[in-house]
Amino acid sequence: MKPQSTFEREPARRVFASELRETRYQFKDGDDEKSPTYVILPSGIRSNRIFVVGTLTEKQRQGDQNIFYRGRVVDPTGTFFIMAGSYQPEAMQQLARIEPPAFVAVVGKPNLYTTPEGNCLVSVRVESIAVVDRETRDLWVLDTARETLDRLDAFGTTDDSKKAQEEYGTQPDLYRKIVYDALTQVQL
Repeated sequence: MKPQSTFEREPARRVFASELRETRYQFKDGDDEKSPTYVILPSGIRSNRIFVVGTLTEKQRQGDQNIFYRGRVVDPTGTFFIMAGSYQPEAMQQLARIEPPAFVAVVGKPNLYTTPEGNCLVSVRVESIAVVDRETRDLWVLDTARETLDRLDAFGTTDDSKKAQEEYGTQPDLYRKIVYDALTQVQL
């Protein structure tokens, strides 16, 4: 009997907006077109999917033929720019139904775009989005704080964190301060 190969999705990493905004290093893991694309987060871990929770503060429908939605999701550290289009029809329909302001949970893929001027823009291509409550947002902040601190504690000991140090010159104390500032926004 032949063993069945199972497809296992990458875990969606919890990341604060201020860290994602600093992300600049993206690479493909493999040579074929189906190979996953990853970013290295400044706190020292690779990710091809992220999980964020915050307040959807605005959304815009754009395009006539190829309709897509753009939005802003704000967490205690900054803003995520999200988008969903025809390649993510369920996510696009979910986003279309949500009226800002609303707490939302988003799973998506980080997307880096370098402008002709050399600026790097970071957005999240939404795979799923759902309305949540404030308690869920606060629990996400606590979990994201813990995971970020764990990454910082291991910083410099993994290949990904060494690459982050090389690419970003990460100062773990700066990210620790961001985590502690985010925790002051939680009401439990």
